Amino acid sequence: MLAEMRIQGLGVIDEATLELDAGFTVVTGETGAGKTMVVTGLHLLGGGRAEASRVRNGADKAVVEGRFVAPAGSPAAKVAEEVGGEPDDDGSVIAVRTVGADGRSRAHLGGRSVPVGVLSELAEQLLAVHGQNDQLRLLRPAEQRSVLDRFAGDEVAEPLRGYRKVRDEWLRVATELAERTARSHELAREAELLRHGLAEIEAIDPKPGEDEELVAEARRLADADQLREAASGAQYAVSGSPDGDPDVPGALGLIGEARRRLTASDDPKLRELEPRLVEAETLLADVGAEIASYLEHLDADPARLEQVLARQAELKSLTRKYAADVDGVIAWARDASSRLSGLDTSDEALAALAARRDELAVELAGYARRVTAERLAAAEELGRAVSDELTGLAMPHATVEVAVRPRPTEPGDPQALDVDGQLLHAGSSGVDDVELRLIAHPGAPALPVHKGASGGELSRVMLALEVVLSHSDPVPTLVFDEVDAGVGGRAAVEVGRRLARLARSHQVIVVTHLPQVAAFADRHLVVDKTADGVLTRSGVRRLDESQRVVELARMLAGMDSTDTGRAHAEELLAAAKADKESVPVVRRKAKKK
Repeated sequence: MLAEMRIQGLGVIDEATLELDAGFTVVTGETGAGKTMVVTGLHLLGGGRAEASRVRNGADKAVVEGRFVAPAGSPAAKVAEEVGGEPDDDGSVIAVRTVGADGRSRAHLGGRSVPVGVLSELAEQLLAVHGQNDQLRLLRPAEQRSVLDRFAGDEVAEPLRGYRKVRDEWLRVATELAERTARSHELAREAELLRHGLAEIEAIDPKPGEDEELVAEARRLADADQLREAASGAQYAVSGSPDGDPDVPGALGLIGEARRRLTASDDPKLRELEPRLVEAETLLADVGAEIASYLEHLDADPARLEQVLARQAELKSLTRKYAADVDGVIAWARDASSRLSGLDTSDEALAALAARRDELAVELAGYARRVTAERLAAAEELGRAVSDELTGLAMPHATVEVAVRPRPTEPGDPQALDVDGQLLHAGSSGVDDVELRLIAHPGAPALPVHKGASGGELSRVMLALEVVLSHSDPVPTLVFDEVDAGVGGRAAVEVGRRLARLARSHQVIVVTHLPQVAAFADRHLVVDKTADGVLTRSGVRRLDESQRVVELARMLAGMDSTDTGRAHAEELLAAAKADKESVPVVRRKAKKK
């Protein structure tokens, strides 16, 4: 749940702190006082869009800070852990959203700077904000289908996952088949060029690094005389005269003479140097042997040189066409082989693709049937549950039904799917259209909710829907922003009663202008506005019982200064309190997720 929210520099609110508890909290205030900024702050904490226009005039930035109670191991706590966020001393998680006057936004979670999307992930686990814009969004067909799927839980989610996986493969195969068929001549020419290149490379059969090795060998063969002269001179200097001339002992001979002189000395310090000369003699002997081996294998072989040069010419014919070096040519051949395997435009290949497409279509249709069947079952249950809620919202004769119907295809639809002999559009969410319909009273036609409901009735239908969905949604905190618009009288009392009952299982925060709704709250916050002639400032304070009476009287057409208004407010509070105490706590079983 949301335990506390602090707002600074947001709209007309200079600085305010909202201390929140479990249960039903209501936020009221005069028009223009800044009640909307409370909801805006919650949207920002939930990763919503940041707008520079929301920053208070004269302020550098707006800051919204929320402290959420998230037990260790909960999904919300895991979101913070994954980004390295740390809980506060009391175990709560602090989320902060900052919006600069230049429109730039920053987010922090658990003391760590995070992308704004992380706050969205956190909000998905903790917070759901419902306002009039959400009502309008729920009137869209795609949103209504999403609502039904959310209510159905895993019964729809599991086959829908399988449907989407098979659909992706089905579309890929169908697209590939259509592309190969339409571009058969073009692809055939490309395949012929690839085959020609592969045949040419295969005939020459280059080896990795071969071009560099041939360059080195050609240089040795071409410079054999110079190399022999250099190696012979080095061997002469190391090993001495090859005919054993004592006057030309070489380095080895000189070291041997030095060893003999040191060994014959009586001075121990000189004799200690002799082992080091032994090491030098050993090293020189190894070098001399390697030079001798090099000379033995160094031959001026014109025939071999000609072979090397011819091989280099062959490799160059490949590097001019396919890559800068031999390794690149080999890589080109590897890629060309892979590409060629996907360019088979033979009748056999096309038939195999068509067979695979048809096989996937059958599997996809099976998943589509399962999704539709589960939606139909959930639709009946959802319609019945919403209708029951409407009875408690002063619409006892109204009925809501959730229609699930097949979505037909258009001519030339590439996503047409045969389901039980009927061609349907296989969209990413199945083959169904979902529509919420309202039957205003017995005998009335079933009309789409936006056509069959007045403004006040639409608010109650949407509230009933949210109440039903809340029992299939694990989000602990629900925020309602003037969802009671267009409602008054007895219906307003029923809205307040419904929200109070919803608060038995969730933390409920409601921004309202109706005293009938505010009377049912467990705690009451009011947004006050003050002005000094230059700037208007708003703050939030918590009301005690006597202050609540005054605020409710104000909301009753500005009757806060009259005894009649206060008496009416006290009567509202007493009736709401009695109603809440008379209703036992009922824990409704949530839908499986």
